[in-house]
Amino acid sequence: MITLRKITLENRRAIFNLEVSEEQRRFVASNLSSVASCYVLATNGGHPFPFAIYADELPVGFIMLTYGITGYDLPSIADNSYCILRLMIDKHHQNKGYGREAMEKILEYIRTFPAGPALYCWTCYEADNIVAKKLYESFGFRENGEICHDEPITVLRL
Repeated sequence: MITLRKITLENRRAIFNLEVSEEQRRFVASNLSSVASCYVLATNGGHPFPFAIYADELPVGFIMLTYGITGYDLPSIADNSYCILRLMIDKHHQNKGYGREAMEKILEYIRTFPAGPALYCWTCYEADNIVAKKLYESFGFRENGEICHDEPITVLRL
């Protein structure tokens, strides 16, 4: 069973040590870098939500959601919308359905509107990251025609 849990003093090292395969590293920042970005966002008026992804009691991934991102070049859809800024499953735990289950939990959480109301959730991905594209599309995300930092923007109406 997949759960989303806060990053704590007790689990932070385990989360920082999770990593994707060598060929996937260009698609996602390290978890340590992402948690540092959360601090920067929070101190500049943003609303980051970093979570460890657990399969039962085993940490298997990391997710970073945001609302009201500041300090980044943003697509027009970003205003008053939630963003899945990072999503990773550790290389040892891929192809077990954890990413799909995590997305279900992520979208459930977003729909509680923890930082305020929103009509949309959006994300972007490297155009050649076919696995990410298929995952997002399977949940109803659709490209809106915008490109941000050479990455297509895909949007889900909440």
